[in-house]
Amino acid sequence: MATKSKELNFEDKLWKAADALRGNMDASEYRNVVLGLIFLKYVSDAFEEKHQELLKSDFPEDAEDRDAYEAENIFWIPKQARWENIAGASKTQQIGEVIDQAMEAIEKENPSIQGILSKNYESPDLDKSRLGKVVDLISDIDVGSKESQDRDVLGRVYEYFLQQFASAEGKGGGEFYTPRSIVKTLVEMIEPYKGRVYDPCCGSGGMFVQSEEFVKEHQGRIDDLAVYGEESNPTTWKLAKMNLAIRGIDNDLGPHQGDTFANDMHKGTHFDYILANPPFNIKDWGGEKLKDDARWKYGVPPESNANYAWMEHIISKLQPDGKAGFVLANGALSTSRKEELAIRKAVLEDDKIDAIVALPGQMFYSTQIPVSLWFIDMNKSSEDERDRKGETLFIDARQMGEMIDRTHKAFSDEDIKKIADTYHAYRGTNGEKYEDIPGFCKAAHLDEIVKNDYVLTPGRYVGLPEEEEDDESYDEKMTRLTSELKEQFAESDKLQAEIKNVLKELGYEI
Repeated sequence: MATKSKELNFEDKLWKAADALRGNMDASEYRNVVLGLIFLKYVSDAFEEKHQELLKSDFPEDAEDRDAYEAENIFWIPKQARWENIAGASKTQQIGEVIDQAMEAIEKENPSIQGILSKNYESPDLDKSRLGKVVDLISDIDVGSKESQDRDVLGRVYEYFLQQFASAEGKGGGEFYTPRSIVKTLVEMIEPYKGRVYDPCCGSGGMFVQSEEFVKEHQGRIDDLAVYGEESNPTTWKLAKMNLAIRGIDNDLGPHQGDTFANDMHKGTHFDYILANPPFNIKDWGGEKLKDDARWKYGVPPESNANYAWMEHIISKLQPDGKAGFVLANGALSTSRKEELAIRKAVLEDDKIDAIVALPGQMFYSTQIPVSLWFIDMNKSSEDERDRKGETLFIDARQMGEMIDRTHKAFSDEDIKKIADTYHAYRGTNGEKYEDIPGFCKAAHLDEIVKNDYVLTPGRYVGLPEEEEDDESYDEKMTRLTSELKEQFAESDKLQAEIKNVLKELGYEI
């Protein structure tokens, strides 16, 4: 989860400054303003550190050589766009104009981010004194130096802000931000070490960022991972491009935003891993125009709900041995609508559903409805894994997680490890023997699922947890319970007497 790090004690200050900047602006508007400033500071700091290094080298003339920066995946920053110029104008009314010009200059010099940076800082809706204060605050933070990059300072600040903005925007926030603990659970379970990773509704790119972190944590090579995605919201698409750019993650998110159903920008391409959090229960997704689409191998999804369209799209994009993990609303587990039941039955009988994980409520910013994680494996009989033909693993994680604020819950690292370890034991990939645990997990055969009308609700399979053995005798238990009850009765009598006295003083008798 994107909580404040112990080393980074400035996130709150930044957030409060961002909130002060908001004024009368919509949450989505000021989100782009603040994140754009952090991005500008990051690329400028990274450039400046390399610039100073080159000035002190045997070839100081290289300090103005674009190739010296691009070779190390550092953006080339023209002089008028460097942070020192931004900071120098922070207390002037021209600060908005200076920032807009800097953004335009950076885009012009770096085609990979052309058209994605916010350029509305000169807007009369944006209070220039507040904007200047945020610039001053960001000026004090080193986010682009090599040391800061190694600690992923900017990445953590950026994600913290995404979480805070998602919370502030409520339902709309879910469109660009999937809570970190859910993303991490998906990634830890399908383990994208190398190959092509795809997200058909990529939001701000959180799935890709977590995949990169997973590879780093397991001593893999980032170069072995290729990132592909698509996002229909133009503002969110820009957020994703920025989020990946600041981390140096090469990507193909298409030349612009796009509707995955109507305009698949990666048509004909298949992927090793797919991670996704599609929007839940979308009614108007254009299904009436796609009746004969080749992606509907298992049946035509209903026009009134896109859940099964997302599932079939994902399956259609996987390699013969590909794996996918994605989020769907719980209604998809048991819907008896004719088209959806037929699709779920066909996918199960084709042996593609590897696991289902039921999540607790309150994990999303966009909705409180319960959701589940679905895992697809196109080849359950892989030679280096346990043969799982005809099986599906069910995990009921509804009692797991912890509250991170008054209204939101998240998995701890221990929760994620327990879920992922159970899945890998089931797959036979972690050297541990899998065993069903009543109330938590069950590997069910297809014939059992058929008896349950192809319903995939984990609670229907895992059963109830085993009760702990009770060594207390009947007589001991009754003595203890009656003693406790006597104390509670005495406390009740005391409270009744106090209430009567108060009422009596007010002139009322009971």
